[in-house]
Amino acid sequence: MNMKMLDDQVDLQVASTMENLLSELCHYREQSEKLKKINTLYQRMAGILDLPAMIEAYSIWLMEFIGHELIGYHNPIRQRMHMFCSYHGPKRRQAIQLAQEILEQPNGQESTPAQIEGFRVHKWLVNSVACQGVLVILRKGKPLTEDELEFIDESLAIFVDPLKRALEYEEIFFQARRDSLTGLPNRFVLEERIGSIVEQAKRHGHPLTLAALDLDHFKAVNDTMGHLMGDQVLKQVAATLNAEVRLTDMLVRMGGDEFLLVLPDTSIHDARFLAERLCLAVEQLNIITNVGKLAVSIGLSEWQPDMTIETWLEQADDILYQAKANGRAQVAIVN
Repeated sequence: MNMKMLDDQVDLQVASTMENLLSELCHYREQSEKLKKINTLYQRMAGILDLPAMIEAYSIWLMEFIGHELIGYHNPIRQRMHMFCSYHGPKRRQAIQLAQEILEQPNGQESTPAQIEGFRVHKWLVNSVACQGVLVILRKGKPLTEDELEFIDESLAIFVDPLKRALEYEEIFFQARRDSLTGLPNRFVLEERIGSIVEQAKRHGHPLTLAALDLDHFKAVNDTMGHLMGDQVLKQVAATLNAEVRLTDMLVRMGGDEFLLVLPDTSIHDARFLAERLCLAVEQLNIITNVGKLAVSIGLSEWQPDMTIETWLEQADDILYQAKANGRAQVAIVN
C-alpha cells in the first residue's frame, strides 16, 4: 500500500469518526432540548389543582412546540370533562361539540388518526396507575408527525401525575361541596369556582351566561303532599335538569327550590334554547299540585366585562323575578 492510499484511508476513517461524533452531538442536543421542554411542562403543572386550569396550561405549553386547535380530557369514572380551544365564535362551538362527541364514545380505545369535519383527530387512552381517561387533540391541516406523537407521549408521562392530583383534590372536597339531598354542587362550589370561570371568559373573550332557576308551586308540594314527597320531587327535578346540561356546565342547588346554572362558552341567545328545554323537561314530569302543575321559571343574564360577580348574580335574580311576575313557567332575559 502506497502512502497516498494510506492517507486516503486515514482521511476516510477520520471523516467517518467526525460524522459519527457530529451525529451523536446532534442527538444529544436534541435530547437536551426535549428535556428542557418537558422540564418546563413540569414547572407549569406545579401548584395547579383544578382540572380546567391544568388542561389550559398543558394546551398553552404544547402550542409552543406543536400547533393544535383543541385539547380535551374526559374521565368517565369521575364524570369529569374539560376542553381548551383556541377558536372563537361558531368555529369554537363546532370544535367543542366534535371533541365532546369523540370523548363520550364508549370504551375510549386509542385510535388511529382520523379526519372529521376538517379536523385531524388524535386520541390517547390514559390508562396508567396514576390516572385514567381519554385525551383528544384536534388540529387543522396535516396530522401529527411521528416525532410530534413521540413528543406528546413523553409529555403525557409527566402530565398524568398532576392530572391525578387535580382529580384527587376535587374528590377530597366532593362530599363537603355536594348538596346532600340532590347530589348537585352546592353554593360553596359556586363561590370557589365562579371567580376563575369569569376570569377565563374575560381573558379569552368567550361568552358566559348565568341562569337563575326557581320552581313554581313547589310550596304546594310540601304543604299538600308532605316534606318527604317534597324531597323526592327535588331529587327528581335535579336529575332532570342535570340530564339536560353539558358536563362543562355547572348546575348548583343554592337551597330550597332554587338553582343556579353557569354556562361557559354560551351566549344568552344560545342559553335561551337550553332554558326552554329545561322548562319543558320539568313540565313533562307532570307533578300536579292543588294550585297547578309543578314548573320552573328561569332568568338569564350574560356576563359583561364591566360587571362584578355580585352585579351579575343580582341581575340574574332580578330577571328571574320578572319571569315569576309575568306568569311563571317561562324564560326571561335582559331586555
